[in-house]
Amino acid sequence: MGEFSFSIFPNENFLDLRMFQHGYEQCQPLQSFGPFIRNHYLFHYVISGRGSLDSTEEDGVTTRRYELQAGQGFLICPGLINTYFADERDPWKYVWIEFDGLHASESLRYAGLTAAQPIYRADSMAQSTEVRDLMLYIAEHPNASALHLIGYLYLFVDALVRSSSTRLSAQGNQLKDFYIQEAVNYIEQNYQRNLTVEEVADACRLNRSYFSKLFKENMGCPPQEFLIGVRLAKATELMSSSSAPISEIAVRCGYSNQFHFSRAFKKRYGLPPQKWRAQNKKRSLIQSEKR
Repeated sequence: MGEFSFSIFPNENFLDLRMFQHGYEQCQPLQSFGPFIRNHYLFHYVISGRGSLDSTEEDGVTTRRYELQAGQGFLICPGLINTYFADERDPWKYVWIEFDGLHASESLRYAGLTAAQPIYRADSMAQSTEVRDLMLYIAEHPNASALHLIGYLYLFVDALVRSSSTRLSAQGNQLKDFYIQEAVNYIEQNYQRNLTVEEVADACRLNRSYFSKLFKENMGCPPQEFLIGVRLAKATELMSSSSAPISEIAVRCGYSNQFHFSRAFKKRYGLPPQKWRAQNKKRSLIQSEKR
């Protein structure tokens, strides 16, 4: 068996950026993973060797093959089918991090990494090495505190954005940034209520259609989708840290109808709330037993 490390992140009570698992592996020739569909973003950095990624694009039909080598990386986006496999003669060793959160898609968009463009290349080898070292630090310190590892996750995402050769150019429009931040703050402070896009737009003193367009351009998703993400992320936090009934958690997260809450939760996380809670508690128990 080759070199291998895998760890589940022990704490999910973070909303902006959240980590789910991390590890590294020296793969065997032609060793493959997939076809799989992930519920969160999964980023691999190739430390040495070579391999290939078969990635399905956003239409769910078109598949492209990418050849990768040391110093490059690849992003697997949630909800899409992906398969990746090591080269027969020079199998790769890689390190990976699975993460998500309210600002995950926005950060990856700034890095220029999407389902249509999943390959990471750095502007320089020094910058690429910084990304690698931050990922390896996380993978090699599974027993560090959750706050410590989340701090390194932020450093990793920052390095990824700064170093990516496909990153977006800074817009420099401070007024637009102000409106978006004001909208995000308003949503995060009022998600428990029957909040509408019109209300958020009014709070920002903007026309709804212009606000929706501006929000999607800057955050990578419509404001309603962002609101749902905030509510469901808070729901996972409550399910992980409390024994409150699902019906109560639904209400506390802005859903007066438990059926609507369960349907939205399953669409985002792939499991009904009850099964997600049971699986999460089992995972936490396994992690605590390892410590």
